Amino acid sequence: MSLPIGTFSYSASGAAFLLVFLLLVSSWRGRLQGALLATACLIMAIWSAGAAYWALNPERSALFVEAAEIVRSAAWFCFLIVLLGYSHKATRSLRTAAVALALFCAAVLAGTIYSSGPRVSDLRTYEILARLLLSVVGMVLVEQLYREVSPKQRWGIKFLCLALGGIFVCDFYLYADALLFRRVSMDIWAARGVVDALAVPLIAISASRNPTWSLDITVSRRIVFHSTAILGAAVYLLGMAAAGYYIRFFGGTWGVVLQVTFLFGALQLLVIIFASGTLRARLKVFLSKNFFSYRYDYREEWLRFTRTLSEGEPGAELHERSIQAIADLVESPGGILLLRQDSGAFDEVATWNMPRRSLAEPGGNSLCRFLEEHQWVIELEECIASPDVYPGLTLPGWLRDTPAAWLVVPLMLHEGLLGFVVLTRSKGKIRLDWEVHDILKTAGRQAASYLAQLEAAKALLVARQFESFNRMSAFVVHDLKNLVAQLSLLLTNSEKHRHTPEFQRDMIETVSNSVDKMKRLLFQLRGGYSLTPAAPVALNDLLRAAVRARSASSPAPRFDESDAQAAVLAHRPRLERVVGHLVQNAIEATPADGRVVASLSRRDGQAVIEIADSGCGMSESFIRERLFKPFESTKSAGMGIGTYEVQQYVREIGGRIEVESVEGRGTIFRLLLPVHEDDSTSSARVAAEGRA
Repeated sequence: MSLPIGTFSYSASGAAFLLVFLLLVSSWRGRLQGALLATACLIMAIWSAGAAYWALNPERSALFVEAAEIVRSAAWFCFLIVLLGYSHKATRSLRTAAVALALFCAAVLAGTIYSSGPRVSDLRTYEILARLLLSVVGMVLVEQLYREVSPKQRWGIKFLCLALGGIFVCDFYLYADALLFRRVSMDIWAARGVVDALAVPLIAISASRNPTWSLDITVSRRIVFHSTAILGAAVYLLGMAAAGYYIRFFGGTWGVVLQVTFLFGALQLLVIIFASGTLRARLKVFLSKNFFSYRYDYREEWLRFTRTLSEGEPGAELHERSIQAIADLVESPGGILLLRQDSGAFDEVATWNMPRRSLAEPGGNSLCRFLEEHQWVIELEECIASPDVYPGLTLPGWLRDTPAAWLVVPLMLHEGLLGFVVLTRSKGKIRLDWEVHDILKTAGRQAASYLAQLEAAKALLVARQFESFNRMSAFVVHDLKNLVAQLSLLLTNSEKHRHTPEFQRDMIETVSNSVDKMKRLLFQLRGGYSLTPAAPVALNDLLRAAVRARSASSPAPRFDESDAQAAVLAHRPRLERVVGHLVQNAIEATPADGRVVASLSRRDGQAVIEIADSGCGMSESFIRERLFKPFESTKSAGMGIGTYEVQQYVREIGGRIEVESVEGRGTIFRLLLPVHEDDSTSSARVAAEGRA
């Protein structure tokens, strides 16, 4: 047996009101309005459940259904009167009306209990008249509530008034028909459940718009947009299908052809409508205006804004994406970005869906000063029509001549104007209110931070390139200084010792070393690093060569040769330059009657090179804070590069450096390098140990 329509109708109504009741109770914050609304929804759910049960079992008594109907009307009256009390000053008259309504509802309820028949349709005339009056009272209260609240508050209660007005109008129609025909129509009575169920979404929307009613329910704007679009498409297709049916019915022999042609055209029109960005934009604006408290879903908009700015490669097309991210907030199809340059002028750096025009705006003109001082979003049409709204602003000619130019959005960074975006006219009819201005200004600040970060990264890259060039130049100059010092010393001694064969050999060797070093410098300047790969370097030979190259200095360094044998894996020219620098520094820090001694030993599997002098020494603070920092030097002609290079290269080959120094007594530089063991060094070391 199929279930009666009344059971389905009132079951749907009861389930819907029960759901709203549960949502209200779970988020109730102790407000009276929320408690009354939840109570009314619960009573509606109970009454609907009773009506659904009675429709399934019509042989049972209808007393509960008839009594519960009076109670649910009274509950809505109570809720409406409380809302009127918050919006109406004449509270005494409201109290009187509330008492009168309570007495009237009690009388109707008592009469219903006393004289209830076995069926809903068996209501007596005075009972029908009483229920008719209750529906009229309900409609009056709804009308009074909507009329008494301020225009700003109507946005929050208009859907409630529409829902309750629909409930009471349906009651009025039911009992007016019953009064006319002296019998309640069961068809209209069954349909009333559907009407009540349709009122539930409207009540939920109003509750979500009024925090004091405590319904924490949010509806995604995206879901509303897509649902509305799908619903509209469904209604459109149904209408087109009905029209196609009549075309086929009345088209005679051409009916099928006309029907297929019509339906194809209608479907094509629907696709065109869905593909229209302008219509989508206007639908979004319509839904935001009529169904939500704020125009924007800030979470969704900010996620989309950030995603637009950060997508793609770092820095790639960020200028265009900044325009797009701001334009999407107001459905603008294009824009121009101008940024401040080092000269202070604002130049066009990017466009989005617009041709490039190489625009430039002086930094001190009226537009830039106005944007920086006021930080306003400029609506160009308003500025042209009412210049008094923007005091002191004169629009440049290129901005007036830009096709469809609509808004100028400032990009503020730390209260300074980094740039501005010119947007073209929106695809939707967006009214520029405080909310649009605020979100555009905030988005402009966010985009400015991204753009400033990009500019800072570019500046840092250039600075690093200059730093690398300067560092390389410093190393080259330092090496040239040492070569010049050696050759100058050679020239100084040539007049005195040029006929000495020993001096001639040293001179040839020194010039040969200088030429090799210059070749290496030229190779480094061309982008190379070393003429030879890393290889085992015998430290005895290296120290002997470094000392011999400076034998003409005063004091002359000496190599304290021992039986220790060691080799390290390194680039010999660089390691020789490092050791030579330490020897040269020791010579320069030591008086002519002092001493400079180089030695080699082994300790715990490491080769230890010591360069000791009896010079002026250094303080502990200088060693700790300044010795190995680049461009720090105690010598008037020094560059502070040598010891920095020593530390860097020693670390590069896996070693470390130790310094012991006492002011006035001398310094010891100690290089601890990892030993490279091969057949030759192992054999030499074993032979030396055997001799020992």
